[in-house]
Amino acid sequence: MNLIRNYRNWRRYRNTVSELSRLSNRELNDLGIGRSDIHYVARKAV
Repeated sequence: MNLIRNYRNWRRYRNTVSELSRLSNRELNDLGIGRSDIHYVARKAV
């Protein structure tokens, strides 16, 4: 079960990073996220 949960968390993390990376700097700024904060925000989303 741990393996499945870890894989799902990893996929959720990668999807979040991917989606946030596609946003422009202005869109990220509107959300209150800096480009350098994307990985931090994605880790918190998991």
